[in-house]
Amino acid sequence: MPAEPVAPPAVTDDDPGGRTVRRLVAVVAIIAVLPALYLPGLNHNFLDLKIYMSAVDWWRAGHPLYDYVQPDRVQGELYFTYPPFSALLLWPFGLLKLGATVTIFTVLTVLAVVLTTRWLVTPIIARHDLPRAFTLIAAVLLVLAVESTRETITFGQINMLLVVLILGDLLYAVPQARRWAGVGVGLATALKLFPGIFIVYLLATRRWRAAAVASVTAAAATLLAAAVAPQDSWRFWTHELWTTDRVGRTDIVGNQSLFGLLSRFTEPERPDRLLWLLLVAVVAAYGLWRAARAARAGDLLTGLTLTGLVGALASPITWTHHIYWFVPAVVLLVDAALRADRPDEARRRWWLAGLALGITAVIVYGVVTFQKWGAGPIRTHDPVDFVAQNTYVLLSVLLLVALPVRSGRVRLGPLRSTHREEKSHQMDRSPQ
Repeated sequence: MPAEPVAPPAVTDDDPGGRTVRRLVAVVAIIAVLPALYLPGLNHNFLDLKIYMSAVDWWRAGHPLYDYVQPDRVQGELYFTYPPFSALLLWPFGLLKLGATVTIFTVLTVLAVVLTTRWLVTPIIARHDLPRAFTLIAAVLLVLAVESTRETITFGQINMLLVVLILGDLLYAVPQARRWAGVGVGLATALKLFPGIFIVYLLATRRWRAAAVASVTAAAATLLAAAVAPQDSWRFWTHELWTTDRVGRTDIVGNQSLFGLLSRFTEPERPDRLLWLLLVAVVAAYGLWRAARAARAGDLLTGLTLTGLVGALASPITWTHHIYWFVPAVVLLVDAALRADRPDEARRRWWLAGLALGITAVIVYGVVTFQKWGAGPIRTHDPVDFVAQNTYVLLSVLLLVALPVRSGRVRLGPLRSTHREEKSHQMDRSPQ
């Protein structure tokens, strides 16, 4: 009787040693390139932080906070532009040497990058069984390479600290119906106003209690500042807030908002306000509609990412360091590409992966770091100018349309869901 044929041993690509070497090479390559993005000629030497601390010193000496002015080659004059509550929190740093303040802000920003990136990436690692240490390290290094992060660090801005408050609130506190849900968004709004768009998002998603808490928190912080500095508070809310010239020229390429796009068409004249408001209304309505649908589908990260992009487009001035929201957008695109694993989804997978890779390349290269736009007025003359000068604006609009909503309830991060979270979700859920 002939022997039964024996199947040949299975051939696998399992090569732990080779994979480890490739991962180490990738990490070392990113580490090698990263310092080049922070070279002296490409950074801002903590300009904004120096202005803010100089303004606080001026204020501590008894002068009106919003009288402080510093000449600038590009902007003409620079002022303290934050709400009074921010000045109140900066007050203690006036007791330190500037070098110590710079170090503290830089360390806190880097820690914020690590923390928020972990929040974003950990669920994808678990969902797709990715190598944990390599994925986290590579993701953190890539976020540090992104232009908005570089601008935040080298200007000495607080944007990443605001992102911690927003993500912690909207990804964990709000869905888990914590008592303090909304406090993070409220504090962020009191510090820099831009995060107020997330209160609108809470209302659009019918998170009534969290929206109320956020509003009360922002109001309480504002009233606290008013109690300490009543004249400066009155001046800010009745005058300085509405004077966009204090924040900077709207035509420069660093302003990646719809108003900036229009300003570069009409310079030296101001854009038509009615046209701008119409564009803002369309973008806000569509973007928040998609954000609310995403939240109702259980995809909270997509909902808040779309909201952040709406805020960036709608604000009269959106500096490049404000637009963190491309980072979670790339994470969402990578997750969606990894989910599209059926043979009939090959085209979709390649489209999502290509979009994620393309956006990553754009936001690392940036729109201001390697471009010499000059100190004079910026005007759009042709289609090439239009794309080069408004890259982030166009990318934001594209993502408002193309960012996929992940179906089903999506696990958000390392914190576990609770029965209270599920109950809250059922109460807040409305028919689509």
